Amino acid sequence: MSNRLFQGVVHQMRDAIDRVIGVIDETSAIIACSDLSKIGNNSDYYAVDFGDSHDVFVRDGYTYKPFGPHIKADYAVFVEGTDETAARYAQILSISLSSIKQYYDEKYDRNNFIKNVVLDNILPGDIYIKARELHFNIDVSRVALLIRVVTTNDVSAYEVIQNLFPDKQKDFVFNISETDIVLIKETKAGIESKDLEKLARSIVDTLSSEFYTKAVVGIGTSVVGVKDLARSFKEAQIALEVGKVFDTEESIVSYDNLGIARLIYQLPTTLCETFLKEVFKTGSIDSLDHETLFTIHRFFENNLNVSETSRKLFVHRNTLVYRLEKIKKLTGLDLREFDHAIIFKIALMVKKYLTSNPMKF
Repeated sequence: MSNRLFQGVVHQMRDAIDRVIGVIDETSAIIACSDLSKIGNNSDYYAVDFGDSHDVFVRDGYTYKPFGPHIKADYAVFVEGTDETAARYAQILSISLSSIKQYYDEKYDRNNFIKNVVLDNILPGDIYIKARELHFNIDVSRVALLIRVVTTNDVSAYEVIQNLFPDKQKDFVFNISETDIVLIKETKAGIESKDLEKLARSIVDTLSSEFYTKAVVGIGTSVVGVKDLARSFKEAQIALEVGKVFDTEESIVSYDNLGIARLIYQLPTTLCETFLKEVFKTGSIDSLDHETLFTIHRFFENNLNVSETSRKLFVHRNTLVYRLEKIKKLTGLDLREFDHAIIFKIALMVKKYLTSNPMKF
């Protein structure tokens, strides 16, 4: 579509500019030109390394001016000649084409439309009007996945994910920061959480095994329609934030499976601090050493079963009972009692939440 857009402008300008003018893409292919016979050519004569610069430069008798919305230019205009007039024409052409492309994207590009919906950059009343203009299907289920790149190399995770989901009529991929990539994926109605997690796992595994890039994925809930995509995206954001606090080892976190962690995350910190003061004696939870906390976690993992926990810890049953008695003496809670165990489990999660330095009051 960009090719036709650029060719239309170049065609209108060819009589006003008495030189060969045109546009090349990032592969150095000529996609628009006042000399129609050159369109589609891709030779060394026109080969250009855009790099990260948008400055005018001269090569082989032509003046080039890269342009595009990204740091690395997507296109470059070229004008026959190496004089000041050629440079001026190149500047004018790049500004004109860049502005026209931006206007076109905002008006007709579905990916840009979805990005504006997800980031709340479009009024609710305008969403359905715009969707009709773009012939956008609003009756299917979609879900938002937020992919956050943790460690990377020279490979573009954005391009990898784009290639994993090439159907641009159904799936939409866009950057929202240097580390965060959003995938809006069309799904079948009533898709289960485990299927979405399997999809996220394929993304994480591909980035890790083939491109040595570590990433984590937050998954929102599946929604029908366009307006609720913003909610699904916010849920994916919350999933990553909650996962960072409570499930630090997990690379995939689904909003549907956050459970009580989501509830704790949404509580004011003052309420959490009050809860800890009411449940524990002063300073008792801070007095628990690493070994004691490790024992507690293993005890919970084994469903409060003393025999099974002692076997997993390679300690005598009486040793574990002694440790549990010590915890009871320190905190006032007997972890062998179900109600006390629940309180202690929640208290540990609240403590973890508070130590993550939340900014809520």
